[in-house]
Amino acid sequence: MKPTNTTPTASFLVVSLAFFCTATTLVGCSGDSAPTTADEMHDDEPEPLATNRVAIPSAVRTNLGITFVKVETRRVEQTLRVPGRFEYLPTATSEYRTMLAGRVDLLVQQFDRVEAGTPLFRLLSPQWRTLQQELAAARAQIDRARIHAENYPLQLAGLDELEVSLERSAGVWDERIEQLESLAELGGGTNESLAAARSSRSDVEVQLATLRSQRAQLVANHAEHEADREAASRQFDALLATASTLVGHAPEELMTPVASSVGERPLWATLDEIEVRADHPGVVAQFGVTDGAWADQRAAVVTLTRPELLRFRASGLQSDMGALRDGLLARIVPPTPTLTGRAVPLNDTMHGTLSIGLTADPDDRTIDLFVVPDSLSSWGRAGVTALLEIVTDETARPETAIPLSAVQRDGLIPVIFRRDPDDPNQAIRLEADLGIDDGRWVSLLSGVREGDEVVLDGAFQLMLSTSGTMQKGGHFHSDGTFHEGED
Repeated sequence: MKPTNTTPTASFLVVSLAFFCTATTLVGCSGDSAPTTADEMHDDEPEPLATNRVAIPSAVRTNLGITFVKVETRRVEQTLRVPGRFEYLPTATSEYRTMLAGRVDLLVQQFDRVEAGTPLFRLLSPQWRTLQQELAAARAQIDRARIHAENYPLQLAGLDELEVSLERSAGVWDERIEQLESLAELGGGTNESLAAARSSRSDVEVQLATLRSQRAQLVANHAEHEADREAASRQFDALLATASTLVGHAPEELMTPVASSVGERPLWATLDEIEVRADHPGVVAQFGVTDGAWADQRAAVVTLTRPELLRFRASGLQSDMGALRDGLLARIVPPTPTLTGRAVPLNDTMHGTLSIGLTADPDDRTIDLFVVPDSLSSWGRAGVTALLEIVTDETARPETAIPLSAVQRDGLIPVIFRRDPDDPNQAIRLEADLGIDDGRWVSLLSGVREGDEVVLDGAFQLMLSTSGTMQKGGHFHSDGTFHEGED
């Protein structure tokens, strides 16, 4: 006996172990000595019975990398498969720009995951100071107009009272003049007294005229102040709305009183810098400026991407457009038909409905096909290539099918290995009764049913170990030692 080699011949013999040392009763493998002749072997042990079962214990499955795939029902003939890639939806990317020119202080790092409301960067802008001054001026004008409006009723009431008093005084002088005129007719009184009374009455009339002019001027001033207050209010609201857009706070929030060194002031008056926050969750994809740099107005600073907002874009042939329509069921499948290694397992698929693009490529004679997955698998990333399977006729009867890579050829005979439902440590070699295939899946007309497991990865090695056309070079013992020949 000698240890196992790593040559191709030895590798083949390792595979042979599964069938020759476990599936059947091997001859000439006693613990201490072996028969010296073939006749003695036949005399000591009965000839093993032929079987189509292969022992695949855990150690063999691990060494050969055996994996299993379940038999499923598929519309193989009605499935159209086209290549494509993942890409972001138009709504997946958001750019955060400077609203004003100023210095930018970045608050996040590239590839950081942020939530809605997370601060992204701060902007220190002289234009923001100017806007604050304009808000303060508009607010002062509103306050002045408000003070005038509060004093207007008092001023008007004072003029009204003075007017009433002057009118009473005018009435008194009118009575005095009438009395003096009556005395003059009777030959009494003096002309000087009558002239003085008339002069006083004229003075009262002048005062009344002046008062009425002042009252009219007060009313006009009040109307002018009201117009100014309305204009200042409109200007202030517009400036506040602009400030709200710049800083990301609601106008009501900007008017919230905040304690400061000079007493309570509205929030907009206390903000020394503009802090830009994320509107929704995402990942920081890239920056448009460096930290601390001066940025012009509307410069791109941070780009956020929502990785979950993906769609699959495939290129279908224009010749297949007769079978394509919006709303067809579609499946996004990884391009590698395996369940082992580092590749994406073939059963890790995504589902959705088909949408046909609005335009086609006249040169390549293709048309864009789009599918937004109902749920996104972990391997879904922008730029990752995959295949799109489209069921063109959902009314067709599904067929029992397995991956085409699970079928091996022993000469001209197609072979599959079905896992024994009663003993998971055994596989049953079957001659495959194949139907139609689409290049990736093949229908089986008999021998299996939905839910059965067949060997996918490792099927080729099992085929070699059970092949009747391959020369067997030796066998292994359970302790790992190799024996050349058949004894």
